[in-house]
Amino acid sequence: MMSRMEEKLEGRKTGIDGEMLSEIGLAAQKILSGELVGFPTETVYGLGANALDAEAVKKIYSAKGRPSDNPLIIHVCDIKMAESVVELNWRARFLMDTFWPGPLSLVLKAKRIVPHVTRGGLDTAAIRMPDNPIALELIRAAGVPIAAPSANRSGRPSPTDAVTVREDIGDAVSMVLDGGPAVVGLESTVLDVSGEDPVLLRPGGVSKEEIERALHIPVLLPCDGESTKRSPGTRYRHYAPEVPLVLTDSSYSSEAEGKKWAWIGTSEPEHSPAVKIIFRDTEEYAKELFRALRTIEKSGAEIIIAQIPDESGIGRALKDRLIRASGI
Repeated sequence: MMSRMEEKLEGRKTGIDGEMLSEIGLAAQKILSGELVGFPTETVYGLGANALDAEAVKKIYSAKGRPSDNPLIIHVCDIKMAESVVELNWRARFLMDTFWPGPLSLVLKAKRIVPHVTRGGLDTAAIRMPDNPIALELIRAAGVPIAAPSANRSGRPSPTDAVTVREDIGDAVSMVLDGGPAVVGLESTVLDVSGEDPVLLRPGGVSKEEIERALHIPVLLPCDGESTKRSPGTRYRHYAPEVPLVLTDSSYSSEAEGKKWAWIGTSEPEHSPAVKIIFRDTEEYAKELFRALRTIEKSGAEIIIAQIPDESGIGRALKDRLIRASGI
């Protein structure tokens, strides 16, 4: 009898054409040769290297300009591979069966096979199974777990398509697999399940409410500094556009006065910005945020006024990214 995860994987099987399979095979060889590959996931595009090859992983930090104490997420294609890199407990197995493949990264005690550089010097590692057929096939073809942060220069808005990867970091990768636009548009949720209580280290594509409904217990929020120590992508300013970004809970901000300003949100602004991007709902706001920030950068706008979203569902993750992008 198949588990829920196996049923989901079976249901998600989609045909990858021969040309793409050939590209994936080449990309897998590059991973095994210690090179970097850009590849799609359902969240954002990743910058991948063999997670077990310390020298290859160092290339990720160098390519991104990422501090070496900022751990990476390890991407796997099945439970057996997950078991090879971390110590699984019953709660982790339940969450994997419930939410994998999908945008949920789990922090667990790392096994010695995982190089210190991959886990940022911590005794834990974050793992996830991406919900993208190209990503899964790449991991299977390589036969090794793949460490992959977002495929952009550190601190910049994350890339949600292959073109952006090439523009931002193309000189550092051997190749980029093009799987079209990302479906979620924000990075994965990072949940620490290495201790007695589950702790939400970074909100993302799986909401806190969804996890609590599945576990039937509260998910704790981290104590001061805890998330920045144990979670990938939270220790330093992230997602920042070249244009200053200001948050507002109304439909205008006085900081736009006298400037060529841009507006992003789900409501119409009170005044007339030079650029406005209105999203249908919070889900579209989250999916298109990084693309919108990069579009506005090229518009000549001097400041971005961003509407603060409601925190329910993916709104919590969206608000988190906006706060980090603003530098608050």
